[in-house]
Amino acid sequence: MLLAWGTDTPVARKGCAQWVFLLGYFAYKRRAGGVPSVRRQHDESTIMKKSMSPLFTAVVAFALAACAAKPSPDTAPPTEAPPTEPAPVEAAPTPEPAPAPAEPPAPPAPTKDVLDTAAEAGKFATLLSAIDAAGLKDTLKGPGPFTVFAPTDEAFAKLPKGELDKLLKNKKKLSELLSYHVVSGAAVKAADIGATPTAKSVAGPELALTAADGTVKINDSATVVQADIAATNGVIHVIDTVLSLPKPGKAAKKKAD
Repeated sequence: MLLAWGTDTPVARKGCAQWVFLLGYFAYKRRAGGVPSVRRQHDESTIMKKSMSPLFTAVVAFALAACAAKPSPDTAPPTEAPPTEPAPVEAAPTPEPAPAPAEPPAPPAPTKDVLDTAAEAGKFATLLSAIDAAGLKDTLKGPGPFTVFAPTDEAFAKLPKGELDKLLKNKKKLSELLSYHVVSGAAVKAADIGATPTAKSVAGPELALTAADGTVKINDSATVVQADIAATNGVIHVIDTVLSLPKPGKAAKKKAD
């Protein structure tokens, strides 16, 4: 009971003093043999001070020690833990915008004319031989600009048997036929053909040009299989068929839709 008051507070110290007084009082009463009356309290208090027995002294000392004792860690009142703050919520990182697709690099500038470019391609041996035989080599080496619809070796192979030999023996007719595959004064790109329905050939007659669904045709008979091969003096469009000269007085016509 005394240890319960071993708390270092003003209220506890006051309680301990009251216990000391009561213990002293009852020790004296036990020795004197009775409870004094109210009239005799003053005198008895004086007598108690003068005649404390060793037992009384021990009891008082024990009570004082109990009052002065500091509370043990086990009996200390619990302390409230500070409220735990919630962990800060980190904002989700903002995704970086996807980089814009890189533009394709521009094609290198051409360094060769239409004849040297065709020779480098490796599929126009028959055409180049015919140009040389027709005497057009110097013309196509000029400043231009030229648009050349160039038949491949396979296209010449589709001619009727013996037709090419006849052409090679007739320089005038061969020159006219080859000149019909060339437009002078403009480098007509495939993207421009839709706005250029016809183009006048070096031979004189016009060529009918059509573009539909990504396919470019010449006179509705030859198909451009590779377009826009750039050269220093023009552009080459590879075609799969040798064009035929129209009959005199008749221009090439597009087929009806």
